Parts: sequence; C-alpha cells; structure tokens
Amino acid sequence: MLALVRSQLDATAAGETLIDESTEYGTWADWLGVPRHTFSAVFGQVIAQGRDYRETFQHFRPGFDLATERRRRAEVGIAEHFNGRDLYPDVRECFAELKAAGYFVGVAGNQTARAGRLLRELNLGVDLIATSDDWGAEKPSRAFFDALIASAGCSPAEIAYVGDRLDNDILPAADSGLITVFIRRGPWGYFYANQPEVRRAHLRIDSLRELPAQLKALNAA
Repeated sequence: MLALVRSQLDATAAGETLIDESTEYGTWADWLGVPRHTFSAVFGQVIAQGRDYRETFQHFRPGFDLATERRRRAEVGIAEHFNGRDLYPDVRECFAELKAAGYFVGVAGNQTARAGRLLRELNLGVDLIATSDDWGAEKPSRAFFDALIASAGCSPAEIAYVGDRLDNDILPAADSGLITVFIRRGPWGYFYANQPEVRRAHLRIDSLRELPAQLKALNAA
C-alpha cells in the first residue's frame, strides 16, 4: 500500500520528464554542423530501433565521444545549458501539490554534475536533486536505484518513481521494488507508450498534473 507520509519519496527522472530537451539537442545539431531537423530525424530513428541515443552522433561523426565533445563545447563557451524556459509547465505545480500532501520529493537521473547544478538553480522546491555523476552509477544499473532507495530512507515499496523510458526507468525501477509511473512525454515517452511492457507501470500519465491525484487514488485502493 502506498502511504502519503513524509518519509515517502516521490522521485522523478530528470531529463525529458522535467526538461524539454529540444533546445539542447538543437545545439548538438549545430555543433555537428547538420540541420536540426536532420538530427531530429536520425535521433527518432535510433530511438525507434531501440538503440542507445548516443549512436545518433556516430551517424554524423564516426568515433564521436560525448564526454570529449561536452568538454570541447565548454571550452568555447557553449556548454550544455537549460533554464526555466525549458522546464515543462506542469513541473512546479506538481511538486508544490506533492509537497503539500507530505511527500519527500526528489529528482534523480543520468545527468552530468553540471546538469545537477543547473537543476538546483531552478529552485524547484524539492528535497533532493542527484545525478548519476553524484552517485557514480547510471540507470538502468541496480546501483543507481539502490542509491535512490538509500537517499529516500524508506522501503522501496514507499517510493513512486516517474520516468519516460521503459529501459532506463520503469523496468529497472520495478525490478528494484519501486512503484512506477510512466509519463508519455518526449521522444521516448511517445515511442514506449505503445510497447506492451508499459503495462508493467503501476500508473500511466500524460502530464505531471495528473500525478498527485493518481497517487492518492493508488493509496486509497
């Protein structure tokens, strides 16, 4: 049973669950010197084939190393960046409502330390912001979800985890014993929404505005 208690953690994946990443992917297209719509087309094809999104870069520049290119971008003053304009409009409303209901709210995902700093600058009013760089573990590894559970200070069954991917979010979170919430948002969300495995999610939503009520209903069931 899901309890609305302060010790419970509602964790949301960073990335597309909270941030519209269109701007950042557009800057990568610019960096590679290809039209943005071309980059988006190849990106979508890679996702639809169930491959790692980083393979997109290899289509345009074989041997591309993401960490190296991130460093090079930073050196010329165009490091990865997002701000409040990139935040989905339902995020703050959802977090405020969850906090008012007594949730411990956390944000965690496969992000760089820099992305973690940018998330903190958004003043989201959450209790925890953590990245894979902070924990030294990436989704979908069990180590990542173990770190999340340890940060929550409660049992896995008391944690509701929200994500837009099956491979990195819903399936490994469920295997770790968490309550899972699939959000149909962004390129992965729309692709995975039609996959049979999405039924493994305890809840399925199209907007974070639905989340507080859905959790309340799950708690009452």
